Amino acid sequence: MENKKQMTGYTDTVFMIEPVAFDYNPETAVNNLFQKTADKQSTETQKLALAEFNNMVNLLKNEGVKVITIKDTPQPHKPDSIFPNNWVSFHENNQVVLYPMFAENRRVERRMDILEEIEKQLDRKFKITDYSDCEAKNIFLEGTGSYVPDRKNKIAYASISQRTHEVLFKKFCEENNFKPVIYNASQKVNGEFHPIYHTNVIMCDAAKHTIICLEVIRDEQERKMVVSEIEKSGKKVFEISEHQMNNFAGNMLLVKNKSEELILVMSKSAFDLLTKEQISELESNYKLLVCPIPTIEKYGGGSARCMIAEIF
Repeated sequence: MENKKQMTGYTDTVFMIEPVAFDYNPETAVNNLFQKTADKQSTETQKLALAEFNNMVNLLKNEGVKVITIKDTPQPHKPDSIFPNNWVSFHENNQVVLYPMFAENRRVERRMDILEEIEKQLDRKFKITDYSDCEAKNIFLEGTGSYVPDRKNKIAYASISQRTHEVLFKKFCEENNFKPVIYNASQKVNGEFHPIYHTNVIMCDAAKHTIICLEVIRDEQERKMVVSEIEKSGKKVFEISEHQMNNFAGNMLLVKNKSEELILVMSKSAFDLLTKEQISELESNYKLLVCPIPTIEKYGGGSARCMIAEIF
């Protein structure tokens, strides 16, 4: 088990938002092409999503991960509140960053009472940087959805989209001492290429690997540049296909438990499309935690990583 212990840059404490009105969100669907149109009544969708959420929380807790859960409020309606990593990120030295959100109905997810409750539970005081005023200029950066941080090596990867503004991303990196690695990625839907809405569906940072879908980086020079940055950081490129990415194999998250074991959290749909060789390589380095969350993935267009905000 010793090779599964490499702690720098990963946390054993996370926070998650319990949904009360999870639903398909048409405001985000305009550029989140992972979302599928709702074919169930809202109450049924919420019921299924809540069961999936509670099961995932229990799976994490059973593995020794500390999970702070905060229940959403019914009003105003927040269909995507289950994905808190887009509006807030937590960093070392009690630093917290708040982000500008693309969809207007997601902006109400930013709630100071949530941060106050986490402060209370952890007995600490946060120092907050707030970029949310950029929304007035239609400049967006949706947290660790928009960028994928390699915290150990102080690198942040970002694929540019309507939700990930290059200038603001560079500002974030400069203020938080990350080296920015910027590229463009697109997915093919109905024969047309569209920018991929979030970087964290393309790639995941793990202790010894960077899990990434290289084929969606269509420009060969950009692709080579990204591979070079990953290899220079000392990590192995773990390549997934576009089909695997479309089923959220890039949307994994590495956490650790109280015993310092590294746990790679992923959805069942992601796991089911990994090859035997891929599973073997991951299992030799991490404990795999597989969460069935089909309703959340289908209507929310996000997966396991999106549901978890890490606390450092």
